[in-house]
Amino acid sequence: MGWMIGIGDKLILLAGYMQLGVVIGSFAVPFLLNWRSELAAIRKLTRQVFWTYAAYVLGTNLFFAILSISLTSSLTDGSELATAMCSFIALYWAARLGIQFFYFDKKGLPSGGIYQIGEWLLVVCFLFFTIVYSGAAYVNGWGMHG
Repeated sequence: MGWMIGIGDKLILLAGYMQLGVVIGSFAVPFLLNWRSELAAIRKLTRQVFWTYAAYVLGTNLFFAILSISLTSSLTDGSELATAMCSFIALYWAARLGIQFFYFDKKGLPSGGIYQIGEWLLVVCFLFFTIVYSGAAYVNGWGMHG
C-alpha cells in the first residue's frame, strides 16, 4: 500500500507541474486567437465579464497547480477533504475535456502546426488530470480507506 501512495504522490506532483504548464501556456491564447480584435465588437460589460471569467479559470488552474505541488501528500492522505478536493479537480478537468470535444466550435480557427500540436497537448493534459485525480479520489475515499 505504501508503494501505491508513493506512486499517487508522484502522479499528483506531475499533474501539478503539468497544470502549471497549462497556466503558463494560457497566456499565449489571447494572442494566438486574437481575443482583443475578436472581443472589440461586443459591449464593454460583456467584454469585462469575459475577461473576469478568464481570470477566474486561470486562477483556478493555478490554484490546482500550487495545491498539487505544495500539498501533494495532503491530496493522498485518505481524508474526506482529500477525497472531495480530488473529486472536484477530476470533475473540473473531465468537464473541460468534454467541452473540448463536444462544445467548442472550431470552424474558422487557425489549423495545422502549433495550433494542432497545442490542442493535442491540452487534450492529453486534460485526460491525464482527469485520470490522476479520479484515481486519487477513489483511493482516498473507497479504495484503501472505506
